[in-house]
Amino acid sequence: MNRSDFLKTSALAGAAVVGRPLITFAQKSTFRTALIGSGWWGMNILRCAMQAGESKVVALCDVDGRQLTKTAEEVGKLSSDRPKLYRDYRELLSREKPEIVIVATPDHWHPLIAIEAMRQGAHVYVEKPIGHTVNEGRAMVKTARDTGRVCQVGTHRRVSPHNVSGMEFLKSGKAGKIGMVRAFVHYAGGPGQRVPDEEVPKELDWNFYCGPAPLVPYNRTIHPRGFRNYLNFANGTLGDWGIHWLDQILWWTEEKYPKKVFSTGGRAIKQDNTDAPDHQVAAFEFEDFTAVWEHRQFAGNNAEKTHPRQAVGAYFYGTEGTFHMGWLDGWTFYPADANKPVIHQDAKLDKPDDQNIALLWTDFLDAIKSKRRPVCDIEIGHRSTNAALLGMLSYKLGRSIAWDGEKEQILNDPEASKLLSRDYRGEWQYPV
Repeated sequence: MNRSDFLKTSALAGAAVVGRPLITFAQKSTFRTALIGSGWWGMNILRCAMQAGESKVVALCDVDGRQLTKTAEEVGKLSSDRPKLYRDYRELLSREKPEIVIVATPDHWHPLIAIEAMRQGAHVYVEKPIGHTVNEGRAMVKTARDTGRVCQVGTHRRVSPHNVSGMEFLKSGKAGKIGMVRAFVHYAGGPGQRVPDEEVPKELDWNFYCGPAPLVPYNRTIHPRGFRNYLNFANGTLGDWGIHWLDQILWWTEEKYPKKVFSTGGRAIKQDNTDAPDHQVAAFEFEDFTAVWEHRQFAGNNAEKTHPRQAVGAYFYGTEGTFHMGWLDGWTFYPADANKPVIHQDAKLDKPDDQNIALLWTDFLDAIKSKRRPVCDIEIGHRSTNAALLGMLSYKLGRSIAWDGEKEQILNDPEASKLLSRDYRGEWQYPV
């Protein structure tokens, strides 16, 4: 996309999304904006921020010079902004004093960067999951409240049109009383193969990439884009995909957290470098219903496809029928009474990634200007992240855990409680 096409798309998107007058870059930019973590997903977010027409991109930061250069070039093509480039986010925050910071790094970096940005006075858009362990999230919520900064989490399905209307359908009671929810993501795949460690690319500061996590040998299956299936840096498919669908469950219910969690799984097929489970089931016991998560990275799910390309989403099982909240396929309600018609709504998704980041960014800006909490506030993102992290904690522990969500404590299990945090490496201090 060239700058001319980008400006046209920006204006049309702005009008279509929020019903306001057309916005172009000819108008004065409002917020000094910085991106920390300039890979493909970070650029997706930044692109939406630029299209909104209320950001001046003042800085980019990444420990990989290759990503930094590529993103800077795209920003230059899409605008007249010439952001300064940094490797160390602390230097960026100190020198540039951005008003908005996008945190799109690997998961293990989210808490430290988001907390420091808020302390320095910036509003933060942080990708999900918000952190690697539960207590990091507590520190992020506390910092947002102490500083009064807006902190939006990238759970963009909270604003997607079909997700919004689907929630209205569920909450109206048209599916009846919901007694169970099953969320799932299944993708095909094979055992894979091991890739040898290698020398660190000259453009990459690998020590900084690992940061507070253990310093492991460099392997190109970790970076770029492979970190999610390495438990030093993320929490596998449950920590990645699971948070989206667990967030849908928490959005629907009046309950804010499960009271008991159990998870099992393993690596039945995968024989590659990763260490996250290639299949996993997690059960979440709430007061009034049970939720189940399952994923599989092999065999696919052609028997249950709700769309030609995938089988993902959440089934809400009610006394009046079964409601499927999907992604590319929108939502569908299958009545228990065979004489009643199936009800369906198509998805409305932004290209090229079939997400709705632009809508979430619009809400973020409005929250900043109106001094309110955003639709995906850090506390909401914290609870949804917690559900996924507690599932992973149970998986690692090998037994169920009882959860006091009000106090955010595991009951009567000191060994499990230790896993709510983790030791940081070197100079990095665990946030409190």
